Amino acid sequence: MRLTYFGHSAFQLDDGENTVLIDPFISGNDLTNQDPSALSPGSILLTHAHDDHVGDTVAIATRCGAAVVATFELANWAGSQGVSDVRPGNHGGTVAFPGGTAKFTPAWHTSSRSDWSAPGVPAGLVVRFGGKTIYFAGDTALFGDMALIADEGLDVAVLPIGDTFTMGPIDAARAVRMLRVPVVIPCHYNTFPPIRQDPESFRTTVETDSASRCLVLAPDETTGF
Repeated sequence: MRLTYFGHSAFQLDDGENTVLIDPFISGNDLTNQDPSALSPGSILLTHAHDDHVGDTVAIATRCGAAVVATFELANWAGSQGVSDVRPGNHGGTVAFPGGTAKFTPAWHTSSRSDWSAPGVPAGLVVRFGGKTIYFAGDTALFGDMALIADEGLDVAVLPIGDTFTMGPIDAARAVRMLRVPVVIPCHYNTFPPIRQDPESFRTTVETDSASRCLVLAPDETTGF
């Protein structure tokens, strides 16, 4: 299974047969050189409705027929925008998509479009794909029930570290210890001035204070698991 980071919170998973995008904020994301028109996933998974996470979802999904997996209100909004294959779920539920599944977990944040459409709840996602289990926390504060998410048998956790709008590096390092995960990947930092962080400092903290390995990816970098 190959994972590509497009900066901010945008990722692609590829198992050689199926391709999945997570929170595809590509247009307007100055960290990536990726052309969104060159992406043709089978599925798009969304954590919440904010513009910097929904991103190019509608344009990509309507062009290539991708399934959009999201919480109920956001999935319905995507359908109203012309997406033909929407797969709604909510906290605790699991939704299938080509090649895998996504289980919705709580996230402590907000969720709406910039025009106040698609109100609803934010979520994290426990994604089972390509023989791996990956926790995409989405935009969230630290919360104690991350210790329960650890029981999902995670291989990788993708955590925000930007602070201001999500947990910062100190709380994210605490989350790593609760999640008991072999590998952690930081995201949601350095896109905008309010979320400037040093990911190498976060790496040092994680690898000093836990048994986890911290993998800092450059935008548009791909790694394999």
